[in-house]
Amino acid sequence: MPTFTPKLVALDIDGTLVDGFGVMPPEVHAAVRRVVDAGVPVVLSTGRSWLATKTVFDELGLPDGWAVSSNGAMVVTYPPFEIHHETRFDPAPVVRRVAELAPDARIAVQDGLHWRVSREFPEGELLGETSIETLEELASRDVSRVIIRDPESTEEKFSELVKQLGLHEVAYFIGWSAWLDIAPQGVDKAHGLQIVCDQLGIAAGDVLALGDGRNDIEMLEWAGRGVAMGDAPDEVKAVADDVTGDFADLGTVDELSRWFPPADAAAS
Repeated sequence: MPTFTPKLVALDIDGTLVDGFGVMPPEVHAAVRRVVDAGVPVVLSTGRSWLATKTVFDELGLPDGWAVSSNGAMVVTYPPFEIHHETRFDPAPVVRRVAELAPDARIAVQDGLHWRVSREFPEGELLGETSIETLEELASRDVSRVIIRDPESTEEKFSELVKQLGLHEVAYFIGWSAWLDIAPQGVDKAHGLQIVCDQLGIAAGDVLALGDGRNDIEMLEWAGRGVAMGDAPDEVKAVADDVTGDFADLGTVDELSRWFPPADAAAS
């Protein structure tokens, strides 16, 4: 029998709890609820902004508790909503360098719960109040995140852009679809989750974490048991303690059920 017992479950959202259309399978919902019913804290840990995280928090009906959003730059409790920690940095070097290397890309900066953008983003990608500003205005004050988005580009081009940026005082997270998150150096999901664990008195070694993206690597390395989804990139699987099934095959359910089995399975 495994000796590990999760005292906190950290869950990525996209590709772990919901599909590419934002739809959560009922089996996933039920599996997460079993964790909640067992009295174990469930902490959503995501690259999403808080407003985009809140929709999943509400859908799951999570009890009052913690969430890590913006790849660890914002740590909150809800409900009621309260920001406990927000890391900001100077976006000016990033904004200017991206404008030079990728002039057609859209740039967004996260300012609390609001977005300031160079151009409109594709519909539905940024939740919350959005205002269009010049590059100079975007670069004018500290922010918690910079997003670079080019719907006409490719992930390969974005990987090359990261190399060309050559900035070492920030952290990069490359998304699935020509989406680049730029955060303060040293800020990632593990950073945010450590803040939560310190508040709850839980050791990292007692955390079960699931994720499927490159921005989950630090979280999976940090957690006592870090599990990658079966359809995660190879570099994510390489750092994980285990790999579960693909999202479509309910790999999330398989892993959660190992520790929080359905009532009929537990009784058998």
